[in-house]
Amino acid sequence: MKIVCIGRNYGEHTKELGNAVPDEPVVFLKPPSALIPRNSPINLPAFSTDVHHEIELVYAIGRRNGRAVADKVTIGLDLTARDVQQELKSKGLPWEKAKSFDGSAYVADAFTALESFPSSGHTIEFMLKKNGQVVQSGHSGQMIFPVDALIAHVERYMTLEPGDLLFTGTPAGVGGLAHGDRLEGYLLGELLFDLEVKGPASQR
Repeated sequence: MKIVCIGRNYGEHTKELGNAVPDEPVVFLKPPSALIPRNSPINLPAFSTDVHHEIELVYAIGRRNGRAVADKVTIGLDLTARDVQQELKSKGLPWEKAKSFDGSAYVADAFTALESFPSSGHTIEFMLKKNGQVVQSGHSGQMIFPVDALIAHVERYMTLEPGDLLFTGTPAGVGGLAHGDRLEGYLLGELLFDLEVKGPASQR
């Protein structure tokens, strides 16, 4: 299973980090070890003091008539060690140490089949609360590159296989996490995850 992630796919989030709007999708990968076990806490790494939450629509990949397609959708978290990422970016280096560490991703287990949505004019809304306050909200219509375009772009470089996961970018409102925080993720108004944040053992 591959975890394929897209960066800078929401205009307001791109602006809040001071980045230019990309001409094509920004693609990176996370290893399977990045996935947090279902209903386990988020354990912040000791090597960063500024890990940010990023809620995203996550699509499960299938294949139809020999082509990769998005079959189902849920929500997930892409956690970013922002201080590490900024240092890597300043040196022109890849982001993997900031994006792909163990425990840097969560995927809710409640997937919704895309065929259950109207074929046109419908957007998929999602939201993140931190300690009871809404910090991020967005919908699929705000993507710079929609999911079909993302799949086509990724498949120019690597084959997407059934069971692969596609993280599609985060809306504005990302922010730091601290020991004791609680994150609640909603898809179409339904609560799909409720996670506790724990700091490194040395800070508890």
